[in-house]
Amino acid sequence: MNDDINEFVNFLPTSFIIHHCPNSGGKTKGSGMKFRPVAQNRKGGRSAAIMPPANGTPRVSVHTLGCKLNYAETSQIAESFVAAGAELVLFGERSDVFVLNTCSVTENAERECRQIVRRVLRNAPDTSVIVTGCYAQLRPEEIASIDGVDLVLGTKEKLEVSKYAVGLRKSDGPRVVVSEIGESSDFHFAETAEGDSRTRAFLKVQDGCDYSCSFCTIPKARGTSRSARVDDILSRARRLCEEGFREIVLSGVNVGDFGHKTGTSFFELAKAIDSESEITARIRISSIEPNLLTDEIIELVATSCKFCPHFHIPLQSGSSKILRTMRRRYQPELYQRRIERIKAIMPDAAIGADVIAGFPGETDADFRDSTELINSLDLTYLHAFTYSERPGTVAASMPDQVPIHVRRERTRVLRTVSDKKRNAFYALQLGKEADILLEPNGEGYSENYVRVRLSQAVPNDAELVRARLMEMKGDTIQAEPLQVLGTRREEVLLKIL
Repeated sequence: MNDDINEFVNFLPTSFIIHHCPNSGGKTKGSGMKFRPVAQNRKGGRSAAIMPPANGTPRVSVHTLGCKLNYAETSQIAESFVAAGAELVLFGERSDVFVLNTCSVTENAERECRQIVRRVLRNAPDTSVIVTGCYAQLRPEEIASIDGVDLVLGTKEKLEVSKYAVGLRKSDGPRVVVSEIGESSDFHFAETAEGDSRTRAFLKVQDGCDYSCSFCTIPKARGTSRSARVDDILSRARRLCEEGFREIVLSGVNVGDFGHKTGTSFFELAKAIDSESEITARIRISSIEPNLLTDEIIELVATSCKFCPHFHIPLQSGSSKILRTMRRRYQPELYQRRIERIKAIMPDAAIGADVIAGFPGETDADFRDSTELINSLDLTYLHAFTYSERPGTVAASMPDQVPIHVRRERTRVLRTVSDKKRNAFYALQLGKEADILLEPNGEGYSENYVRVRLSQAVPNDAELVRARLMEMKGDTIQAEPLQVLGTRREEVLLKIL
């Protein structure tokens, strides 16, 4: 299953700050906190006001653990609080309400929750603490037992957090509102921008998963696969372009499964986006399963002026035996064919892969099969993860669990392989020209996912720059700017300021 946890980790700094659309109605505090005012809820009524503290406007802070979908959904949660009249403050500042959106994939999820809750309450003991997200859906009682937690909300309730916060009092004790995951059948849009910039937006187009990978908790945490309507996605993508975004990342739990229950497909969505003249941003696919990556999709990306030549294709293991044990829906031969097809028509395409090290039953020979396959493939980078048991999964109770020290050593080996592959790919890019989408720190990404730092200053309002890739420096390439292709639009600048 493609859970979107493992993709684009370099895109988001650890101290991610939610940043959203231009703010005019809600109150915000702190740089990088821009929100579109939301005047009405989904049923057309105004959002209910949060009970104000004695000193006036309630202050709300939010924090996210996990994937791009979580970040996008936390952005929607924050918007709803602003619409209800709250003041949004940075995580770490004193607040009346604190919302933690959790992840079930991160290791030691309960420990992370406890540490964050303690940190918040140490700074402001009277803060009402709300915990939601995937971990809250799976282990609500564990979270309710954390000292200081006042409200636990499940997946179905997540995007209505601000409503549940109405009348919430610290003295009431922990309350749990978690519906059965089968009740989470509706699709809810979410989108967020990256950091304090208006360059790249993550647009959720799909949620949930119907796969049953033996190591994964996501189907139990997010429910069955469901998708947005193509027309609605096109509308949101057009609006993001109007707001000044130059790249849109199509995100989801299992993006390649888009539309299969509604008579359409991810290819049809991609084709519609590609043919829409008002969608001017470049488009990146967050991740896609190898069995769902068709020749049609590959060929569309190859001929498109919008889609980036960058694929992130989960592998998880190069061993046929381990893939079967994982309940993956492909074998190494199919994966190899996908990589070879991409490279045959897009030699400069970047291809990333997820790999799990130390899955139960993985012998030295199985791991050798994985590394031999990976070394033989024209991959650009790996996201290597050390296997960790997840309660409630089939894999957690499998025999032949691999010792922790062996898992970690195998992860180290895979990360070394990843470094070598990235360096080899970067070396092939030297001397070529690329269009770099700049971020506030002066670095940026090319269309084919090369991390670039410009060797010379460009105008402050420059966002898209053509540059010649000159020299490798660590995990970036230093590039000579040749031409400014796009600047931040004046009207967007005024809205941001």
